Order: sequence, then C-alpha cells, then structure tokens
Amino acid sequence: MTTIDAGKSGSFKIGNEFDVNRLGFGAMRITGDGIWGEPRDRAEAIRTLKRLPEIGVNFIDTADSYGPDVSEKLIHEALHPYKNLLVATKGGLERPGPNNWVPNGRPEYLVAEVHKSLKQLGVEQIGLWQLHRIDPNVPSSEQFGAIRSLLDQGLIRCAGLSEVSIAEIKSASQIFKVATVQNRYNLVDRGSEDVLDYCEQQHIGFIPWFPLAAGDLAKPGSLLNAIAAKHGAAPSQIALAWVLKRSPVMLPIPGTSKVKHLEENVAAADIVLSDGEFAALDEAGKKHASS
Repeated sequence: MTTIDAGKSGSFKIGNEFDVNRLGFGAMRITGDGIWGEPRDRAEAIRTLKRLPEIGVNFIDTADSYGPDVSEKLIHEALHPYKNLLVATKGGLERPGPNNWVPNGRPEYLVAEVHKSLKQLGVEQIGLWQLHRIDPNVPSSEQFGAIRSLLDQGLIRCAGLSEVSIAEIKSASQIFKVATVQNRYNLVDRGSEDVLDYCEQQHIGFIPWFPLAAGDLAKPGSLLNAIAAKHGAAPSQIALAWVLKRSPVMLPIPGTSKVKHLEENVAAADIVLSDGEFAALDEAGKKHASS
C-alpha cells in the first residue's frame, strides 16, 4: 500500500524563511455552514487536523474570519505547539453573519486582528500573515504600512496578499516584501494566470484557493475523467495534480473537515501527469474558462 505523504508534492521556501511541502491544507471548511460557527462534527474536524502532520502536511492556511475565530481555535486545540508546522492566517474581513464578508483595512483594525490571532493560535509570532482583501475604502498605502509595522515589531515574520493584481503586488512590494499571493485559481478558473506567472518570476509563493474545481471537465466521458480512470484516481485528484505541475511556486490548500477527504486530497501528490496529459488538460481548461 502506498504511503500518503504530502512531501511527494515537493517543497517551497516561503519568504526564504519557511520550508513547506507544497501541498498544504486550507482550514476554512472546519467551521459550520456559511463558514460560521462550530463545525457540524467537531470531533471529526479535530481528527482531520491531527492527521495533517502524520501525512506530511506542514503548511496550514486559515483566517480569523473563518467562524469567525473558530478555525484558529480548533487548530490551537488540535495541534499546539506547532512542531515543524507553519500555520498561516489572514485578517482584514469582518463577519456580520453566515456567508457575509466585509473588508476592513483600517490600520488599527488590522493590528487588532493580528493580536487576536496571536492569542487564539497561542504563538508569539505569526510565521505568515496575509491581508485577506485590500479594502477599497481605505488607502492601500495605509494598509500596507500597517503590515510593515507588524513586520518591524516582529509580530509577524512574513506577509502576503489575497485576491490581488500584479499592479497591487508591485505597489505593496515597495513597502514590504510580499512572500505569498493567494488568488482563486484552478483548472477551469484561469483569471489569475498573469499573476501566477509574475509570482513565479519573483519567487513569490502562489496559494490557489478552490484548487480542486474542474466544472464540466469532470463529467462522464470527459478528458479529465479518462485521465483519472487511467491513473486509478478521482477527477478531483487529477485536477489537483495538474495544479501542482503548473508551477514550482504553487502551494494548493484543498480543505475539508473529514479525514477520508483529506487523505484522498494528499494522495494526489503521488500522481505524476505526463507532459501530454498536462498540456491536454491545460488546453481543455482554458477552453472551458473562456466559454
């Protein structure tokens, strides 16, 4: 039986500080419906988190807005102290209710969120903290300046951005070193292709959220389905293997609250697509994205 090991996905050094296995874990789904409140099966969510280091996952992505606060507290309960484990978190979104996300980039709010995350995660420094969204109602220079001050104070070690353009990365980079960018990206959602290419050139870690999506490409009789059958894999595993092969700076973070799904996702690190399979899926994904 093949050993499930995220280490097979290769490694990447975030901000030239933290060596992580490229296949990580997104901790949004360990909360309740609407990313609100406690998970439906709390014990299973804890089991899922405890399974991560056992199968080589040493990079977890969360946010104070997941729950809100629930995800960070569960991670602390299951995994603290974090031995050889990078727990990245995000701030800058308020949560008035389920499925409701409101940007707040006021510097004092961002600083307060970092202090709250430090407490909830039980650490003195956050290895990677990311601005969840640039607030359009606050000058971006003020938001970036707050991040610079958090870095200077040593409250965070590395900083990243989420849902940004190349221009925004360049603007932020004048104030602090951008270690990661977290944009939506998958086989059929290619809107951030230029951002990914820029991150690769600059050696910035690219964290694609929603990495398993394959849309109609996963339907019976599709190319994705045929390649999955050939590899004895699920279509979602092939979609994830494609994302991993797309770029050496790619750090996918598929999320789940179930051990079985976690193990299936991490097993995708074993799948090696041929160049021909990759190219065929790339073309099919681009066609789907533009249709």
